[in-house]
Amino acid sequence: MAAWFECKVTYEKVADNGMPKKVVESYLVDADSFTLAEAKMIEEITPFVSMGEFNISNIRKVNYAELFLNEDDKCDRYYRCKVLYVTIDEKNGVEKKTPAFMLVKSDSLPNAVAELEKQMGKGLADYEIASVTETALMDVFQYVPAQ
Repeated sequence: MAAWFECKVTYEKVADNGMPKKVVESYLVDADSFTLAEAKMIEEITPFVSMGEFNISNIRKVNYAELFLNEDDKCDRYYRCKVLYVTIDEKNGVEKKTPAFMLVKSDSLPNAVAELEKQMGKGLADYEIASVTETALMDVFQYVPAQ
Protein backbone atom coordinates (compact mmCIF):
# COMPACT_ATOMS: atom_id res chain seq x y z
CA MET A 1 0.00 0.00 0.00
CA ALA A 2 1.43 3.35 -1.02
CA ALA A 3 1.62 6.32 1.33
CA TRP A 4 1.84 10.06 0.93
CA PHE A 5 5.06 11.93 1.63
CA GLU A 6 5.50 15.69 1.88
CA CYS A 7 8.89 16.67 0.46
CA LYS A 8 10.59 20.04 0.80
CA VAL A 9 12.96 20.99 -2.00
CA THR A 10 15.50 23.82 -1.75
CA TYR A 11 16.98 25.31 -4.91
CA GLU A 12 17.98 28.59 -6.53
CA LYS A 13 15.88 30.30 -9.15
CA VAL A 14 16.05 33.66 -10.87
CA ALA A 15 13.97 36.29 -9.06
CA ASP A 16 12.04 39.10 -10.78
CA ASN A 17 15.04 41.43 -10.38
CA GLY A 18 17.32 38.99 -12.25
CA MET A 19 19.27 37.91 -9.18
CA PRO A 20 19.42 34.30 -7.99
CA LYS A 21 17.14 33.57 -5.05
CA LYS A 22 17.03 30.48 -2.82
CA VAL A 23 13.52 29.05 -2.52
CA VAL A 24 11.98 26.22 -0.53
CA GLU A 25 8.94 24.50 -2.04
CA SER A 26 6.77 21.66 -0.74
CA TYR A 27 5.43 18.80 -2.84
CA LEU A 28 3.27 15.76 -2.11
CA VAL A 29 4.46 12.42 -3.46
CA ASP A 30 2.71 9.04 -3.66
CA ALA A 31 5.35 6.39 -2.83
CA ASP A 32 5.94 3.14 -0.95
CA SER A 33 8.91 4.37 1.10
CA PHE A 34 11.04 7.39 1.93
CA THR A 35 13.64 6.21 -0.60
CA LEU A 36 11.10 5.97 -3.42
CA ALA A 37 9.64 9.36 -2.46
CA GLU A 38 13.11 10.91 -2.74
CA ALA A 39 13.73 9.20 -6.10
CA LYS A 40 10.37 10.42 -7.43
CA MET A 41 11.14 13.99 -6.31
CA ILE A 42 14.52 13.92 -8.06
CA GLU A 43 12.84 12.63 -11.23
CA GLU A 44 10.09 15.28 -11.16
CA ILE A 45 12.12 18.33 -10.07
CA THR A 46 15.30 17.91 -12.14
CA PRO A 47 13.77 19.28 -15.40
CA PHE A 48 12.62 22.46 -13.63
CA VAL A 49 15.86 23.42 -11.88
CA SER A 50 17.69 25.53 -14.44
CA MET A 51 20.57 26.83 -12.35
CA GLY A 52 22.71 25.20 -9.71
CA GLU A 53 21.76 22.24 -7.63
CA PHE A 54 18.72 21.35 -5.61
CA ASN A 55 18.45 19.68 -2.25
CA ILE A 56 15.63 17.62 -0.81
CA SER A 57 15.76 19.13 2.66
CA ASN A 58 12.93 17.21 4.33
CA ILE A 59 10.67 14.23 3.73
CA ARG A 60 7.87 13.37 6.10
CA LYS A 61 5.01 10.93 5.93
CA VAL A 62 1.55 12.51 5.94
CA ASN A 63 -1.77 10.82 6.52
CA TYR A 64 -4.39 11.75 3.94
CA ALA A 65 -7.49 9.57 3.81
CA GLU A 66 -8.64 11.07 0.50
CA LEU A 67 -7.47 13.50 -2.17
CA PHE A 68 -9.89 15.55 -4.24
CA LEU A 69 -7.73 16.96 -7.02
CA ASN A 70 -9.60 19.28 -9.36
CA GLU A 71 -8.03 19.23 -12.85
CA ASP A 72 -9.18 22.77 -13.69
CA ASP A 73 -6.20 25.02 -14.60
CA LYS A 74 -7.39 27.88 -12.41
CA CYS A 75 -7.30 25.63 -9.33
CA ASP A 76 -3.76 26.09 -8.10
CA ARG A 77 -3.99 25.89 -4.31
CA TYR A 78 -4.16 22.92 -1.98
CA TYR A 79 -6.26 22.87 1.19
CA ARG A 80 -5.82 20.46 4.10
CA CYS A 81 -9.21 19.54 5.52
CA LYS A 82 -9.90 17.88 8.85
CA VAL A 83 -13.16 15.97 8.75
CA LEU A 84 -14.72 14.32 11.79
CA TYR A 85 -16.75 11.18 11.06
CA VAL A 86 -19.62 11.03 13.55
CA THR A 87 -20.74 7.64 14.84
CA ILE A 88 -22.87 6.58 17.79
CA ASP A 89 -21.40 4.10 20.24
CA GLU A 90 -24.44 1.86 20.71
CA LYS A 91 -23.05 0.35 23.88
CA ASN A 92 -22.78 3.67 25.73
CA GLY A 93 -25.09 5.79 23.58
CA VAL A 94 -22.30 8.33 23.18
CA GLU A 95 -21.45 10.23 20.01
CA LYS A 96 -17.92 9.43 18.80
CA LYS A 97 -15.94 11.61 16.37
CA THR A 98 -13.12 10.06 14.37
CA PRO A 99 -10.78 12.47 12.55
CA ALA A 100 -9.63 12.05 8.94
CA PHE A 101 -7.51 14.41 6.85
CA MET A 102 -8.22 15.16 3.21
CA LEU A 103 -6.57 17.30 0.57
CA VAL A 104 -8.63 19.46 -1.78
CA LYS A 105 -7.28 21.30 -4.83
CA SER A 106 -9.20 24.50 -5.47
CA ASP A 107 -8.84 28.16 -6.41
CA SER A 108 -10.22 29.58 -3.15
CA LEU A 109 -11.17 28.63 0.39
CA PRO A 110 -14.97 28.84 -0.17
CA ASN A 111 -14.66 26.70 -3.31
CA ALA A 112 -12.50 24.18 -1.42
CA VAL A 113 -15.19 23.86 1.26
CA ALA A 114 -17.88 23.50 -1.42
CA GLU A 115 -15.86 20.79 -3.23
CA LEU A 116 -15.26 18.94 0.04
CA GLU A 117 -18.98 19.04 0.89
CA LYS A 118 -19.86 17.87 -2.63
CA GLN A 119 -17.44 14.92 -2.44
CA MET A 120 -18.39 14.01 1.14
CA GLY A 121 -22.07 14.17 0.20
CA LYS A 122 -21.56 11.15 -2.07
CA GLY A 123 -20.92 8.95 0.98
CA LEU A 124 -23.32 7.64 3.58
CA ALA A 125 -21.37 8.54 6.74
CA ASP A 126 -22.26 11.51 8.91
CA TYR A 127 -19.44 14.02 9.18
CA GLU A 128 -18.43 17.48 10.38
CA ILE A 129 -15.81 19.74 8.83
CA ALA A 130 -13.49 20.69 11.69
CA SER A 131 -10.99 22.82 9.75
CA VAL A 132 -9.85 23.82 6.27
CA THR A 133 -6.42 25.45 5.91
CA GLU A 134 -4.37 26.39 2.88
CA THR A 135 -1.11 24.47 2.52
CA ALA A 136 2.21 25.48 1.00
CA LEU A 137 2.11 22.58 -1.49
CA MET A 138 3.17 23.45 -5.02
CA ASP A 139 2.11 20.20 -6.70
CA VAL A 140 1.07 16.59 -6.13
CA PHE A 141 2.89 13.72 -7.85
CA GLN A 142 0.72 10.61 -7.95
CA TYR A 143 1.93 7.13 -8.80
CA VAL A 144 1.41 6.28 -12.46
CA PRO A 145 1.89 2.60 -13.38
CA ALA A 146 4.28 1.83 -16.24
CA GLN A 147 2.56 1.20 -19.57
